[in-house]
Amino acid sequence: MRTRAWLPRRHPPLFAFATLALTLLAGAPAAWARDNPTLTSEDIAWLRRDGFDLDSASVAQYAAMGRSRYLDAQLDDRLGDALPPAISQLIQSYEVVNTPADQLLTTFQTEQQRIKDMPDGDAKTEAKKAQQKHAGELLQESQQAELLRAVYGANQLKEQMVWFWLNHFSVYGAKGRVRLVIGHYASDSIRPYALGKFRDLVMATLQSPAMLEFLDNAQNANGHVNENYARELMELHTLGVNAGYTQQDVQQLALILTGAGLALRQDRPPRVNPRYANYYVRKGLFEFNPMRHDFSDKVLLGHTIKGSGFTEIEQAVDLITHQPACAHFISLKLARYFVADEPPPELVDRMAKTFLRTDGDIAKVLRTLFESKELVAAKGGKLKDPTQFVVSAVRLAYDGRPVVNARPMLNWLNQLGEPLYGRLTPDGWPLDATGWSSSGQMAKRFDIARAIGTGTNRLFVPEGSQGVAPGFPMLTSKLYYAAIEPHLAPATRDALGKAASQQEWNTFLLASPDFNYR
Repeated sequence: MRTRAWLPRRHPPLFAFATLALTLLAGAPAAWARDNPTLTSEDIAWLRRDGFDLDSASVAQYAAMGRSRYLDAQLDDRLGDALPPAISQLIQSYEVVNTPADQLLTTFQTEQQRIKDMPDGDAKTEAKKAQQKHAGELLQESQQAELLRAVYGANQLKEQMVWFWLNHFSVYGAKGRVRLVIGHYASDSIRPYALGKFRDLVMATLQSPAMLEFLDNAQNANGHVNENYARELMELHTLGVNAGYTQQDVQQLALILTGAGLALRQDRPPRVNPRYANYYVRKGLFEFNPMRHDFSDKVLLGHTIKGSGFTEIEQAVDLITHQPACAHFISLKLARYFVADEPPPELVDRMAKTFLRTDGDIAKVLRTLFESKELVAAKGGKLKDPTQFVVSAVRLAYDGRPVVNARPMLNWLNQLGEPLYGRLTPDGWPLDATGWSSSGQMAKRFDIARAIGTGTNRLFVPEGSQGVAPGFPMLTSKLYYAAIEPHLAPATRDALGKAASQQEWNTFLLASPDFNYR
């Protein structure tokens, strides 16, 4: 059982406020807990890291399968991506989900040309506004779809990995045409590779329209070289800062990447000189156009790569992702996300060895992490980032009940300063507590805890409806008594009982350090 009390100098002021405001409800029923074996403190600590915290389904599945089989099923991706029917139906109602990316882009482009050809005046201005508004709505649909998958996805470890990789390969969703394809970036370039080989994940993001647009490689061509993506590919996506590569390596990689861009018109055959026809590559919207490629030989990280078209890119990614620096950089970030802001070096080293031994197998690296003693030993010391806080609060409060409107979650993330696809720079949101522990952040978290705990939100009111929210959730549930209450710190127990109502009790629990740290 967890016995460590909160540490006032460590935890933000509002958590301390919540502590003082809580009391334990007298005579709370515990029948479910008596009839079901309570998981140990270690079980709960492990399970809280494995997913976006607890809900009844994950606790029951863990209890039925045991840790080892549960981990196997997740890493082998045998739990699938199925969602509750109501949530699946809601996601499928989004235009951005049920429209192919190429159709979204060509429609946008056609409308853009139509507006451009219009005479100047009010009608043209209104048409521009309408197109921008529509693009913004598509972006919001993509954000909502991903948040719903995070809350309701059966494989919670995979859902966390999807979020982790979206942040690692961060793309700013509001940039130009990226708004139209960011949802497909998550579903087509990240999700299928989240537990696979890291090299395949890098190649998938490299060929995605969202990344090509965001980091400008769609404009990278022989004679007009753009280094943006090449630099971030090495610095942010694979090797990390100070990994031994030079500016010349960046320049050489940029040359290797010339010609990698987009083919928006799928109905038009490529216009390529017959001399280069065999070098042309098209995969969906991705196009490698040899007419735009530098065919000279390059030297990258001390290795010569012969001028050979698209295969240069594959060779370069192979070379980079097999570097020890890449194995260490990715392992360190994973350990920082799941274990601690400053993870034990011994654990990172073991993960990096697994990465190198298994050809960058992400699932095997995660197995090293989730079977480590360090993961559980660090329990209670990792502050949730805003996404983890919002998703886990909805999971606990509504425990599988399908929401009908995901927009409030979107708004809460905006208020907390971590909008999905909202990072302007390509470095992704911070993974450590320093980015999320200010007093302003804690005040917002308390407001959101209250909105969820009191039911004063629109999660169960359809978008555009004037209906009234149905009421507050009951967090004093079987799940709470079986999996949460036995492991609360004494200070939380003492404080919970001071709540004047169920709604207040809910709010205080969601605002407590025991919930905000995992």
